[in-house]
Amino acid sequence: MFVSAFIGGDNLNVSTLLLQLLTGLAYGMLLFMIASGMSIIFGLMNVVNMTHGTFFALGAYLAYTFTSQHFGFWVSLILSVIVVGGIGLFIERVLLAPVYGSHDKEVLMTFGLMFIIADLMKWMWGSNPLTLGVPPILNFSISMGPVMFPSYRLFVIIIGILLAFVLWYMENHTQTGAIIRAGVDDRTMLGALGINVKFVFASVFVFGAALAAFGGVLAGPILSLYNGMDIEVLILSLVIVVIGGLGTWKGTFIAAILIGLIESMGQVYFPSVSMALIFIFMIAILIVKPTGLFGREVGA
Repeated sequence: MFVSAFIGGDNLNVSTLLLQLLTGLAYGMLLFMIASGMSIIFGLMNVVNMTHGTFFALGAYLAYTFTSQHFGFWVSLILSVIVVGGIGLFIERVLLAPVYGSHDKEVLMTFGLMFIIADLMKWMWGSNPLTLGVPPILNFSISMGPVMFPSYRLFVIIIGILLAFVLWYMENHTQTGAIIRAGVDDRTMLGALGINVKFVFASVFVFGAALAAFGGVLAGPILSLYNGMDIEVLILSLVIVVIGGLGTWKGTFIAAILIGLIESMGQVYFPSVSMALIFIFMIAILIVKPTGLFGREVGA
């Protein structure tokens, strides 16, 4: 449902092909926003955060509530990201920090939280699908050759590219990026250098949660908000992180685009097995390169 709602359309012609390519790129950028936070969290903290899809859904639902209170789309976006970031901080400091080092407890903790928050969302917002309106300033289409492409989806593409640039710049040209890279390589040495590792962990977790919420709000005008969207996006995020390589935003960026295009074109040419194509692609990548596209061997 998550994918089909985003893509839509089933006519096989040149215009539809171009439209599906553009839509697949927009879809990939949206997936990148969501999965990059998960990848960064795993790379630094070595935690598979099963609540990541929940942050995505929670951001979308909160934005719906804020817009229904006449805050406007952009203000709702900021407020939703801040609230979900605060929830992420609470989860990391109060619930996750005491079980660091035990992967079983980390997975069980975040897995349980996923279901608890999902039930709370169902209780608060009900089971019926909800719709988050497109911001008026972007509620029009742009002529791109033989097709009319929604300006909002073009906006999503631009935001995804800008996010990739920001992550690149942060990684290569800021002290924060250097600290995160050092933490990925050797967190013990990072602490020995006098860096507050707890603060770094909390900051990265909040950043990842905020990115997921950001992606959820941007997905809201394209998708319906529905029960189960958190699990669907979690599965896609895990696939993207595995394909791209654990702990690398560059791999996540490339993998998200590839998954977006594969799923978009699969919906046109092979609709009955479009989801299977994603997993077939993942298996093929892992057979050729078990660490993912940009992943490194342990200890490399």
